[in-house]
Amino acid sequence: MFEKRIEKAKVLLEALPYIREFAGHTFLIKYGGSLMVNDELKSKFAEDIVLLKYVGLNPVIVHGGGKEISKWMEKVGKKSTFIEGLRVTDSETMEITEMVLTGKINSEVVSLINSHGGKAVGLSGKDANLFTAEKVKSKKNKDLGFVGDITNVDTTLIQTLSTSGYIPVISSVGISVKGETLNMNADHVAQRIAEALKSLKLVYLTDVQGLKIEGELQSRLSLEAAKNFLSHPDVQGGMLPKLTCSATAIENGVSQVHIINGTIEHAVLLEIFTDTGIGTMIH
Repeated sequence: MFEKRIEKAKVLLEALPYIREFAGHTFLIKYGGSLMVNDELKSKFAEDIVLLKYVGLNPVIVHGGGKEISKWMEKVGKKSTFIEGLRVTDSETMEITEMVLTGKINSEVVSLINSHGGKAVGLSGKDANLFTAEKVKSKKNKDLGFVGDITNVDTTLIQTLSTSGYIPVISSVGISVKGETLNMNADHVAQRIAEALKSLKLVYLTDVQGLKIEGELQSRLSLEAAKNFLSHPDVQGGMLPKLTCSATAIENGVSQVHIINGTIEHAVLLEIFTDTGIGTMIH
């Protein structure tokens, strides 16, 4: 009769030492992948974030939204063009990108967190000059339009909100020193903000279980091992930039980086508050 209740108590007890250890620390969570289009998963994610805040952690969310941008571009008759994995962004594409990221996805994440009892606030790089950027070209020097990379992060607003009980939700739209709106890679934005905040953890939510090498999940990796795997043939597609950002984040002061499957219900809690975790942890 009480077996299920006892199991619940054991789960809470397993989480207790982690809650004690992590209380007061900042966790940067990069929200992305298929969970962004699955209503049930989005709701579970919001619950996870609210719980983190209530037990004393300081979650900060960064998101992109490439699939949603492509969808809206198709609606207005524009075709997406990519060079070296980066979306070529003309002025009209930039307008659509900002509308989707800051206007649609950001407000949706904020509303979901708030509906579950949190106090989320939506931001972009433009707010209080949270992050500034400069235009970049492709590795082969091809023009990408309004695509940028972070040059500076000002964490004042994030820290003010976090210490006042709010949960910052940040879209990967930045601004240049010339005042140009720029499209940014959300993985890199998450990495740079995590570094600036001296986050204890950076968590990348993806559509895969974690880093797999020759079919085997790499549950725990040292920085050296992660850097060695960057040239491995199994590390390709979206995993390559995530692993690159992970290694750089560790080198620049982030204690641990997690790459986990966001399509698993309560993925964030399972990774952070259980002994085994569910994905790849780099430390």
